[in-house]
Amino acid sequence: MFLFLITSFKTTLTTTPPPPSTPGLKIRPGYTSYDAYIHHQLNKTLNPKLRKIWVTRDWDRKIRVFVVFFEDLKKRNLLSNSSRALSVGARMGQEVEALRRVGVSDSIGIDLVPSPPLVVQGDFHRQPFDDGSFDFEFSNVFDHALYPEKFVGEIERTLRPGGVCVLHVALSTPSDKYSANDLRSVEPLKKLFRRSELVYVRAVDGFGLDTEVVFRKTSGP
Repeated sequence: MFLFLITSFKTTLTTTPPPPSTPGLKIRPGYTSYDAYIHHQLNKTLNPKLRKIWVTRDWDRKIRVFVVFFEDLKKRNLLSNSSRALSVGARMGQEVEALRRVGVSDSIGIDLVPSPPLVVQGDFHRQPFDDGSFDFEFSNVFDHALYPEKFVGEIERTLRPGGVCVLHVALSTPSDKYSANDLRSVEPLKKLFRRSELVYVRAVDGFGLDTEVVFRKTSGP
């Protein structure tokens, strides 16, 4: 399974060096190749002890919290029952289940390791979806992106004009050992989202992530 997944994600990124750090966004060193990065991420995602926790002790607790977040976004008219929604880096699919529970039935997640029926296999640096596929995208794994520009570019590519992206990020709290970057300001995100406008930034308490950043796509494709 492990070797199959690594082979599945061999792309041109394999030979692309990580981007340089910029003010407010530091790319963590140490990855000799994209394969090494994928291998490191899969060490967490395929950890049997963690996977058991995610589907037992953490399952209902996380769904309840995500339901509160998504209900609030509906009240702000950033999400609706008719939205086609994607959770980027959805792991076992708690966010997707929460979206469906608040009425957003057309919801799916992507992750390196699929968890049917909620999560399909996909690399967030190269989403397996057509341009303009979604009205809403949520992610709380920006810190795991080795190539932040590609991560954001894929969100903007697969969002429809007028679509909304919601990120939960850590600006002041430490990230874990599997993070590929450290974000310390919203400014790098504003520069990365070239085809979107910033809607708002607010403090949240989301499983170690302290800030919610919302963008709306303004131009196609």
